[in-house]
Amino acid sequence: MEKLEASFTILIMSIGSSALMAMGLTPDPQSGQTAVDKDMARFNIDLLLLVKEKTKNNLDQEEKNFLDQVLADLQSKFLQLK
Repeated sequence: MEKLEASFTILIMSIGSSALMAMGLTPDPQSGQTAVDKDMARFNIDLLLLVKEKTKNNLDQEEKNFLDQVLADLQSKFLQLK
């Protein structure tokens, strides 16, 4: 099995996956169940917004584009929940 290396992309993917799980769009990997928790979804999106704010002017273009794309996708999906 390949060892995962900690990286900015992995961090964003991890938080994004948690948001998707909280929106009920992907199953919990342990239980296989889906459940909607809008507060937790919003919390994870807010975490990504905080990362974006705190890393402003500190990311390379690829990292910035990835973060922007993940945030836009999650925010769009979140709005569809309401």
